[in-house]
Amino acid sequence: MLNACILLKVIPTKAEAVLEAVRKVRGVRKAYFVYGRFDIVVFLEAEDYSELRKATTEINGINGIRSTETLVEA
Repeated sequence: MLNACILLKVIPTKAEAVLEAVRKVRGVRKAYFVYGRFDIVVFLEAEDYSELRKATTEINGINGIRSTETLVEA
């Protein structure tokens, strides 16, 4: 089992819709707004790297996301 933290920068006017969409992605355990360089933090569990790649690809495809950074637990 892999645990990952995904940091999102989003278009401000689409932030609510992005958060709602991210929460529906398979494997997402928590997602919420944060202050600082990033706008949303997502905590995700995946069976393996293949599943993690699918989830991050789906998240990156959400309208309103400017950039992401994925941190996988060592």
